[in-house]
Amino acid sequence: MGLELGINLGYSGREIDINYDEIKTAEALGFDSVWTAESWGSDAVSPLAWIGAQTSKIRLGTSIMQMPGRSPANSAMTALTMQQLSGGRFVLGLGTSGPQVVEGWHGKPWYKPLSMSREYIAIVKNILAREEKLQFSGEFFDIPYTGEHSKGLGKPLKSMIHPSKPIPIHLGSMSPKGQELAGELCDGLHLTCMIPERPEVIVDNVKRGFAKRTDGKKWEDFEILTTLPIVITNGKNETPETVQAKMFESKAGIALYVGGMGAKGKNFYKEYFERAGYAEEANKIQELYLGGKQQEAIEAVTDDMIRLMHLVGTRDEIIERFKDWQASPLTTMMISSAQTEAMELAAELKG
Repeated sequence: MGLELGINLGYSGREIDINYDEIKTAEALGFDSVWTAESWGSDAVSPLAWIGAQTSKIRLGTSIMQMPGRSPANSAMTALTMQQLSGGRFVLGLGTSGPQVVEGWHGKPWYKPLSMSREYIAIVKNILAREEKLQFSGEFFDIPYTGEHSKGLGKPLKSMIHPSKPIPIHLGSMSPKGQELAGELCDGLHLTCMIPERPEVIVDNVKRGFAKRTDGKKWEDFEILTTLPIVITNGKNETPETVQAKMFESKAGIALYVGGMGAKGKNFYKEYFERAGYAEEANKIQELYLGGKQQEAIEAVTDDMIRLMHLVGTRDEIIERFKDWQASPLTTMMISSAQTEAMELAAELKG
């Protein structure tokens, strides 16, 4: 599987702002996919449906849909609906989110997320396969439900809508055990960030899971995707001020994930940086961020960290650095960039 390009639209802010011209440009440039996200604002699927109606070739994926926010059957129904409406272009990206969102937004306990994910994915795969009526008895899910307050009227069901072809299931995870689970059960793994020179920090986990597979899936067909901001610092109409603003935006993103996306003792993004050799920097960023010093946390993100995990630099620097990403096990760059020039350069370099 060669390197593909995707476009990552990220989360919504106060208002949903979808740049359809950017998406159509990506499709015209040969980008393989477009990805939407959700946090505690807009959901990932509704914007993707609007995008699907205005495109014709590009794959449509969620990166990611939060499992605690919907039942497995609801995710499967959504996937089947999107698949048929889009002509088979949908990719179901799932994830657990973290304890702050799960308990603070969805009102669910953050309890044994790996076990929950294993059951959840098994149920979704059962529904999508449509080989038998849905029955499942586990620690987290009981279908048909027979527990407290049950009327005893539930019966096994099979989806009325038929899948036209297999729907890929991806799992988003920055934790070693989550990456192992993706390798064992899913068709792809989504990463928030990655250092191309240190692929073993991620790939070793995925391969441990992949070794447990019994479905005959080949390693070369497994997808590994990461979000990758691109900033050309000597591009058209760039000034030192705009370049600095874009560098600040890149650093702010890393500071948010390392410092704020999780509690002090449980932050998967920070733990990844530690495993990749940036423990001192990650600890400092988190300490500042959780201490209410967000500006200082952003400033604590080093230029070296940005250049390792983002494509930031002059055109020549990006052309040279692109080779390192091509040599990595990555299969899709989910590009995040406000520069059309950067998208064009990525498409040119991919070839």
